[in-house]
Order: sequence, then C-alpha cells, then structure tokens
Amino acid sequence: MLLSLIGIVSFPLICDSQVKKPTIMLLPSDNWCAQRYFTQSFDNQGTTVKVSDYQRAFTEDIELPQVISKVGGVLTSMGYSLKDAEMEIKSIKVKQAEDNAISSKTSSTSIAESPLDVLKRRMKSDIVIQLWWNISKDPAGKIVSFTLEAFDSYTNKRIATATGNPKPTADAVPVALEKAVKNNVKEFDKQLDKWYDDQKKNGREIVLTVRCWDNWDNDLETEYDGEELTDCIQKWLRQNTVNSSFNLSDGTESFAQFEQVRIPLKDKDSKAMDARAFATALRKHLQKAPYNITSKVVIRGLGEAIIILGEK
Repeated sequence: MLLSLIGIVSFPLICDSQVKKPTIMLLPSDNWCAQRYFTQSFDNQGTTVKVSDYQRAFTEDIELPQVISKVGGVLTSMGYSLKDAEMEIKSIKVKQAEDNAISSKTSSTSIAESPLDVLKRRMKSDIVIQLWWNISKDPAGKIVSFTLEAFDSYTNKRIATATGNPKPTADAVPVALEKAVKNNVKEFDKQLDKWYDDQKKNGREIVLTVRCWDNWDNDLETEYDGEELTDCIQKWLRQNTVNSSFNLSDGTESFAQFEQVRIPLKDKDSKAMDARAFATALRKHLQKAPYNITSKVVIRGLGEAIIILGEK
C-alpha cells in the first residue's frame, strides 16, 4: 500500500531569539488524496485543475488522524507547536474556485488562488512538508520506507530533505511510521533551523507584481518629479527590502514583475510581515503625493502579491 502525507509547518514570523521552533500543521498530500479520490476540481483561470479535498479526507478516512497524531507527536517532542489543521479546514470549507474571481469595482479581472494557498494564508503557514511513505511486506514484518521533503511555501523552494528505510516491524502503520521518522528526523531538523536562520538574517523571499487597469490614463512610464513610475517603485523597494534585495525580472509600460524580493519578518510596528502586508505598504506609498494613485492589492497565498494601479 502506497501512502503519502503533506505536512505544513507554520513559522511564527518572529525573529526574537527566544523563538527556537516553528509551529506545525499536517495535511494529507495530493497523491494520498488522489489515491482515495479525495479530490475536487478547481478552475484556474479557465484551466480545470484537480485539487485535494482535505475536508472529506479528514472526515472519511480512519487512518489519517492517527498518522497526523503520531508524526505530529514526533515534531512536538522536538519543540514544535502543533496546530489543529482539521478544525481550520472545517472553518474554511475549501470549495471549487474559492477566491478565484477577484474583480475591480468598475471593471473586471480574474486572479486565481488555489485552495491550498487559501489554507496556507489563513494558517500563516511558512513551510510545506511532504512526507511520502511506502509499506512493503517482509517475512519478518512490515518495512516502512519514507521520504521527508520541506518546501518554503512562499517560494516553493526545497529547503530540507530526509529519507529512511528501517528494519521490519510488527507495529501498526502509524506507530511504525512514528518510529521511522523519529530515527531519521535530526538532520532534517538541522536543515530547517539553517533555513530559518537565513530568513532572520536575509529576510523572507516573495514575488511582487505591478499591473495597470486597462482604463487607467497613466502607466508605469508616466513620470513623477522627473522619474518614471517603475523607477520610483524600485527606489521604494531599495529602501524597504532587506539589504535592498530584489530583482526586476520582467517589465513593460503596464507590467513589472519583481522576484527574489526579500522582506523583513516584521514591520516597523513589530507585526508579522507577509506579501500582502508588504504590498499594502507600497500601495499606501503610491496613494500619497506626488503619485496620488488609487490601486488594488490581490494576493496568491503568502508569497505573492499583485498591485493593480488605477482604481480599486
């Protein structure tokens, strides 16, 4: 029987030296949900994509809560704080095309955010952990093989990995998996600590996109005090990113995409900073003179924000 699991790990965005471990949230993976037909269709701007139906998985599967409890217990014993994903999922009630249609008050557009992005944003999840495992039979008992992979949920970059292939056991699957993870998780934990230390030193990485409504009279080449708007935005980014780190990867007169934008973990009021908060700060800056630009902020998960200039 081939099973897999995704764990979402949520770091409190605090760089206080007293905070040593993140909080965690565990979810079944797309592969696990697909094998048990816990899926639903998601309309991603005209393209139908199958996504995991987490609510059905927690409601109908008997083994899943046991695995969540056992694997979560391993991480809790290491100092991590476990969030209750099941209760949050029930409150969100993930459904088709949630947050897919976000429109202007006077015109329209469509920007997709997947149900998983919605959940990560609601839970402030910073790390997605994919736990794959396979149960094979042996004359001496069951062999539990697994792979742990951790991804930065802001960028989807892999930040930690661990594998294990323990000896045969007669234990039940959740218990066997608990022991297998426990015996191979130390190096994984060190990799996560190294990643988090980098976030505190160099900032959180996000993607920021600036667009213009079709009916706006200006664009990114419009000059303010002798400088094009794109240059004005870059000046603001240099002043507000960690070590002035960002990259203008693409741009036209109506579009600018900034990648590898390193934002602080906290704002000046010591509140948690994510892509939405950072983009909102830029929106408020552009609302002031000499720009006087009305704009709208749209987000995709925690790590991507879009500012649309010209109207709400």
